[in-house]
Amino acid sequence: MATHPTASWQAMQDGSTFYRRQQLYSVPGKLPELSDYIVAGCQYGGPIALMRDSTKLLALGRVTPAVTKAQIQVFSPAGEGLLLFSWDQGKIIKFGWSLDERLVVLNEEGVYRVYDLQGEYQQFSLGTDAADTGVIDARIYGNGLVALTSSLTLLEVKGWEGARPLTLANPGLSEPPHAWSIIPPDLNISRHVEVLLSTETTIFTVDNLENVDQRLSRGPFTHISPSPNGKFLALLTFTGTLWVVSSDFQRNITEFETTGIPEAEGSVQQLEWCGNDALIVTWTNLVLLVGPSGETIPYHYGSSSFAVTELDGVRVMSTDVCDLIQKVPASTLSVFRPGSTSASAILYDAWESFNRKSPKADENVRSIRPDLAKAVDECIDAAGREWEPYWQRRLLNAAKFGRGFLDFYNPTDFVNMGQTLKVLNAVRFYEVGIPLTYTQYDYASPSHLIGRLTSRNMHLLALRISSFLSLKPDAVLKHWACAKIMKSRAASSGADASGDDEVCSAIVEKFEQLGGADVSYAEIAKKAWEVGRGGLATKLLDHENKGSDQVPLLLEMKEDKLALVKAVDSGDTDLVYYVLLHLYKRLPLGSFFKLLEDGGPRLAPANRLLEVYAREQNREMLRDFYYSDDRRVESAILCMEEATWMKEPNAKISSIKAAHKFFSEDKDRSFEAKMMDDYGRLLSAQHQLDMENDGRISSFGLSLNETIRLCLVNGMARKADKLKSDFKVPDKRFWYIKLKALTEIRDFEGLDAFAKSKRSPIGYEPFVRHLIEKGYAKDAIAYVARCDSPKRADLYADCGEWRLAGKECKDRGDKTKLEELRKRCPNSMLARELDQILSSMK
Repeated sequence: MATHPTASWQAMQDGSTFYRRQQLYSVPGKLPELSDYIVAGCQYGGPIALMRDSTKLLALGRVTPAVTKAQIQVFSPAGEGLLLFSWDQGKIIKFGWSLDERLVVLNEEGVYRVYDLQGEYQQFSLGTDAADTGVIDARIYGNGLVALTSSLTLLEVKGWEGARPLTLANPGLSEPPHAWSIIPPDLNISRHVEVLLSTETTIFTVDNLENVDQRLSRGPFTHISPSPNGKFLALLTFTGTLWVVSSDFQRNITEFETTGIPEAEGSVQQLEWCGNDALIVTWTNLVLLVGPSGETIPYHYGSSSFAVTELDGVRVMSTDVCDLIQKVPASTLSVFRPGSTSASAILYDAWESFNRKSPKADENVRSIRPDLAKAVDECIDAAGREWEPYWQRRLLNAAKFGRGFLDFYNPTDFVNMGQTLKVLNAVRFYEVGIPLTYTQYDYASPSHLIGRLTSRNMHLLALRISSFLSLKPDAVLKHWACAKIMKSRAASSGADASGDDEVCSAIVEKFEQLGGADVSYAEIAKKAWEVGRGGLATKLLDHENKGSDQVPLLLEMKEDKLALVKAVDSGDTDLVYYVLLHLYKRLPLGSFFKLLEDGGPRLAPANRLLEVYAREQNREMLRDFYYSDDRRVESAILCMEEATWMKEPNAKISSIKAAHKFFSEDKDRSFEAKMMDDYGRLLSAQHQLDMENDGRISSFGLSLNETIRLCLVNGMARKADKLKSDFKVPDKRFWYIKLKALTEIRDFEGLDAFAKSKRSPIGYEPFVRHLIEKGYAKDAIAYVARCDSPKRADLYADCGEWRLAGKECKDRGDKTKLEELRKRCPNSMLARELDQILSSMK
């Protein structure tokens, strides 16, 4: 039978506060002598990392670099070896643990690695400034680190993804601090990391904006330790005074003299918090618990120890045991405290009486009937606080017993506690070695625990817990698949297709069997690619449903055609564009277009999308695309489009000549080729004309008709005749152009000479009509006589010469037309004259 819970309790001097030391594991012979090592412990029942202390004396000096190889060992709290690796990247300045149980190792050159528990790592740097000046110390916390450089500046890194370090406010130090610590961002109101530096008699508080002197007079301090909730600070002076203050230095909490401890030998090794309400001070063989009012409880160990602050206590490792020291939880105290008269203690006693078939059970339950629900809840909570399954079961049975007397009681808490304790007991087993308490488990979440199990490659246990808690197995399956690929890497030559098929089918089968439908095959394929299993990566990607997840990895793997095919098949135009532009930048131009050409009908949508994009954004690409695809007509049209935007004459002419060349290479486009040839010659002639006139006229880009007109109105008749001859302008069109041009400049003598130069191919009626339209009716009269006889009367009338119109009708004997003119004439005088002419024709 397990020892009674109160056997490990010890009371403070006030007699009302109890602390307990629970032995988690017995580890004799599994751990080395801790005093010979630098140790870093991970919270939440995590492992510890050890490195030989041979370089400790050189930690603050950079006189000679460390040339000896350092080895770091990682042990579980149960003493089981988890990892061993060598370090040859310069002297290690600091190592510590991230929130997700990865080991961060920082060297003096600002290079840091983040190791998982399988020895795989990612390497990052604090930058060239840190490498040049050197790093002399650092503090590592769950989500980042703060490094102190040789120039006494502070650099902060947030997260473990290689983010660029930020320089904090200048601390104004002239020498390294005596001691320093940090308060993480999640414990600050400002949500920024806060650095506490002990210098001379005071402490400076530094964040990203300012450096504040707290104006203390009791320093310097050898140890600075913030509480887990960030509200309090424990400070140890050089004279051995332990001083606890609020983190804003406004309230003194307590003081304690460590020099008066008779069992203490040597100097204080560690100052850690036991939860948020007590402190642990350690010496070589002594761990002293100091309560809020200065009361103490000593704990003796046979060898050096190492303490890790936890959320609800402190974990102490030595070469023999791993203990958890914590304040006895309120529910446990309520149930088991000797002489307790609480409802939960009476309920527990009633259950024990019931088991003994004693009538006292009913009496006890009746006495606490008003508080029975509270008693049941306290027994359930106390079960969660116990380490031994024996006492967990007894407390849950007591709660179950009390629940039977309640009319209405929600069993959810009872069921959840039972599930939680099964999980906690499983991971506390020494072969797993994660001594989580209920408080830590509840704070960190079940998914965090499952992640820790997978990082240890305990996939079966992680899957069973996931199933037990009705959680998705995706994260576990993904990690398992990556681990399987890593394990099979050694046995595979990298080109063994059958081996790839075997691993791929095993992974897919396991996913389908365990319901990992939401697992991204692309992430697993990326792992296969990173370890040199390209064939396996491709096979895994075939099972990925999302094209957006397939394509980036295929591009990284240089599987260009497959990436483009997958993008087209996805129907996502943005994804197709992403692939096309990526390949256009990376591949030689010939290879890029050959890839599209060889794709055939399957890549036809990609060709069309590329054409649309290039037309709007990159016409140089479009030109190359048409040329590579031997699309002459499209190339010619592109040249024509570009020519319409061009202003520089030579460039425009060259573009039109290029269009002519493309059209001429297609036997079905002879008409277009002739048009481009003529247009190119016209532009050349216009450019020559503009240069001969020193820019006084601007004909470039005008039509042929406009160019001839421009020559005529500027007195360059010979140039106009030459253009007519060179471009074979029909006589009729030329006469119309010249008629309008001479009228425009009011050269009526020239117009008359032009009309008499030879027989007009357009007749003379257009002369009359155009002159009348432009307001030169009197000048038009001279041309009426040259017009056809039937039209002269109307033309004379249009010119305002009604008498001549009447005479023309009389000469032709056209009485009908004369009567018509009589009706149209504008006034009575003209009407009488026309009447006289009409009467003379009777």
